[in-house]
Amino acid sequence: MSVATVIVSALLAASALYWLAGVATVVVTARVLRRLSEVHVPDRRAWPKISVIIPACDEAETLEGAMEAKLRDDYPNIEFVLVEDRSTDATAQIVDRIAARDGRIVAIHIEELPEGWLGKLHALERGAQGASGEWLLFSDADAHFERGTLRRAIAACERDGIDHLAVIPDFWPVSLLLDAVITMFVRIMCLGGRLWAIEDPASKAAIGSGAFNLVRREAYDRCPGFRQIRLEVADDVALGQILKRSGARSRAMSGRGAVGLRFYGSLGEMARGSEKNGYAVLGRCSLPRVVVACAALLSLELAPLLGLLPWAPAWLRGLGLCAAGLAFAASIGVARWSGRRVLPALLWPVGTALFVAMMLRAGWLGFRRGGIVWRGTLYPSETLRAGMRLDIMP
Repeated sequence: MSVATVIVSALLAASALYWLAGVATVVVTARVLRRLSEVHVPDRRAWPKISVIIPACDEAETLEGAMEAKLRDDYPNIEFVLVEDRSTDATAQIVDRIAARDGRIVAIHIEELPEGWLGKLHALERGAQGASGEWLLFSDADAHFERGTLRRAIAACERDGIDHLAVIPDFWPVSLLLDAVITMFVRIMCLGGRLWAIEDPASKAAIGSGAFNLVRREAYDRCPGFRQIRLEVADDVALGQILKRSGARSRAMSGRGAVGLRFYGSLGEMARGSEKNGYAVLGRCSLPRVVVACAALLSLELAPLLGLLPWAPAWLRGLGLCAAGLAFAASIGVARWSGRRVLPALLWPVGTALFVAMMLRAGWLGFRRGGIVWRGTLYPSETLRAGMRLDIMP
């Protein structure tokens, strides 16, 4: 047996185990994570007050439509804290216009960013300070809620004693190739995030959702708050971590039919949007780390294709077919669970290649710029490293 055959067979074996773990993850996640839309809503006279905190920076294209969807929810005791953060487009005017026609909206405008803060984290902190609800719901400006979503969320939390509920949103379909990348992203999120273990207090698994992070105010006040994670780029997951470490009971649920958004509108938009996460989260502000992580991911994901090599012996081709079968099963399974189209899931090699290319691009840009550019502000690598207190990546 040649050295090349040994290397390829070892890589295929590792890939088969990786994809087997992917299949198991999809099965367990589908069993454990309930849909928020299926939660029974009890009859009750009084509901606790919710403060929906929405940071908005340069969201003129999506803010008004998403706010209209949120405002249509029939929850009876609610306020919306809309935090406009140094926008350069018409977001500030839209915030004021929406607030003027609905008394449930509290508008906050931020003109300066304090040193040592990421803009979004500072906006979330200001929103939490200005909120008066018994529950705080941190939600991105482009997230849409279906009617009845908030009643179901509160009902689920209060029935089971949950302090923190992260709802994984529907990512609306856009195009074949972009959907292939997003489906791959959802699959990696399920595998790396260990969503099935979120409720286990003995597990370090923690999750957050930028679209829908619902927190009991008492639990939020017990944790260090956004000040501790003010330089964490993955703010939603970081909040979930500090809440769980402070004793909060966390849960993740599927947002199919309840919470949705357009993740990105094009491959180019996703590449630009991934710049901060690729460099600061995946690579911890280190280009070599980004390259190593991408090489490992690409090898495990695409190794089944090595079974197609013409010189491969029959047993090696068989191993490759086994790994490929597991890959298709995991990809189709996560698409079915998340309500996404199956066809983009079948293009998992393309989705993986595009995702890795985006991460490598993010790593290179972060290295060349000396940091990340987020919403028009440059955050130097040294500053981000100094503020990284949590291990966001599994």
